[in-house]
Amino acid sequence: MADPASRRAALYATLVAVPVAILVGVIAFAYIGSRTSKADAKPSASPNAVVPTGAVAIPAPKLTPAHAQACLAFIAQLPTQLRNLPERHVTVGPEQNAAFGEPPVTVQCGAAEVRPAPTDTVYPISGVCWFPTTGANATVWTTLDREVPVAVTVPNTYAPGGSGSAQWAAEFSAPLVSAMPSITAPYHC
Repeated sequence: MADPASRRAALYATLVAVPVAILVGVIAFAYIGSRTSKADAKPSASPNAVVPTGAVAIPAPKLTPAHAQACLAFIAQLPTQLRNLPERHVTVGPEQNAAFGEPPVTVQCGAAEVRPAPTDTVYPISGVCWFPTTGANATVWTTLDREVPVAVTVPNTYAPGGSGSAQWAAEFSAPLVSAMPSITAPYHC
């Protein structure tokens, strides 16, 4: 048994140490929480926009069984949120199509193949060869080196005039490299 002086010292140490430990824990939690929320925040064109609950219409062309399997493997690896844009339902082909936000950034696996001219610029982005087609309302980035062409449509809302739209296409490069077999493309990517 401990003597009364040792017990009293242990009691005082406990009375000081426990509140200090709790205070340090609260401060650390608040500090880490504030840094995490700032680090996770990514800019967007409409951070407070209400996303419609309706499905997004994206064509779903018929695919061979091998291409359907490749698309399914790719779509299965996509996140449920693209930056701060929530995933949306698609009208047809959820095994080969995806959409995020409003206006929607769309992904179509089994897109029409594009054939850039020899003088056109193609972009190797994170292991995938991409070709952009800039339109009035959006830029469409289509893969050139994948077994099944994939098109990512980025509305000008997120990348005005196509400027910066490559960063949106890059979000899909890792899942493509991981899930979609590559082919040899004659585009020097």
